[in-house]
Amino acid sequence: MTAASASGRGLVLADLVPGARARDAVLVLVGAGLTGLAAQVSIHTALSPVPFTLQTLSVLVVGGALGSLRAALSILIYLLAGVAGVPWFEQHTHGWGGPSFGYILGFVVAAGVVGALAERARDRDFVSTLGVMFLGTAIVYVIGAVWLAYDLHVSASKAISLGVTPFLVTDALKVVVAAIAFPAAWRLARR
Repeated sequence: MTAASASGRGLVLADLVPGARARDAVLVLVGAGLTGLAAQVSIHTALSPVPFTLQTLSVLVVGGALGSLRAALSILIYLLAGVAGVPWFEQHTHGWGGPSFGYILGFVVAAGVVGALAERARDRDFVSTLGVMFLGTAIVYVIGAVWLAYDLHVSASKAISLGVTPFLVTDALKVVVAAIAFPAAWRLARR
């Protein structure tokens, strides 16, 4: 019996790695580091005060691969490390501020939700994985846009035009990548 089935939750990809507690600690830290690395791919444009990054893809992958608790903990460690001074947030996001910080808060929630759905085997085929990943992205958008509106003192529609609309195409591509990768990883794992 695996630790996942003993706890009553379903298997995620991380549960296929042996080692239980040591594995979990390492994977949580690796997830935080992966998200920190993804933040370094940062492209600023005139379209938004929020840069284009690979963080959303990282959060979706960490969520689906680690499951709800480990994923949320991983992204929370990423967030806390950034607040403490690890230089992986964009330059003008310091501590609890900046127009991008709401997206980082949304990452924690999204990773947990994507992980919970992966525990329910919603990451095994393309269509259901696509839905899970779009939901995770929508969570990031909602929390991020609310923070953006607050931080910049703009209306909800302005926050959406600055903090959601410019990212729809690139984030849709990230969602498709994740929706292809997870079922493929499960097929490989079953061999």
